[in-house]
Amino acid sequence: MSLAYSGLHMKAHFTTVVPVTLAAALGSYLFYQYVFCKTPKKSWVNLDIKKDSVKVVDSFDIEDIGSKAVYCRCWRSKKFPYCDGAHSKHNDETGDNVGPLIIKKKK
Repeated sequence: MSLAYSGLHMKAHFTTVVPVTLAAALGSYLFYQYVFCKTPKKSWVNLDIKKDSVKVVDSFDIEDIGSKAVYCRCWRSKKFPYCDGAHSKHNDETGDNVGPLIIKKKK
């Protein structure tokens, strides 16, 4: 009789331990995914410019540039594709060193 009682006790213990262990493992996995594996929006290069396009492409005729044109390369400019100096704030916040593309005509 003690053998049957021992088996029932073991089964009851097993049905308690397994769900608790699975819940703890699932919780740990979800916590790990949330903290270490998410891609925050801040890491995207383009945060809000022409997001409805598959690829952002701008082209200019060299004749239309004038003597000098300054183009954004940090994707933070409110006047994109032209630079408005937003890269300075971006560089301060991220430690990056991006600057504008400057095109000048030869004199």
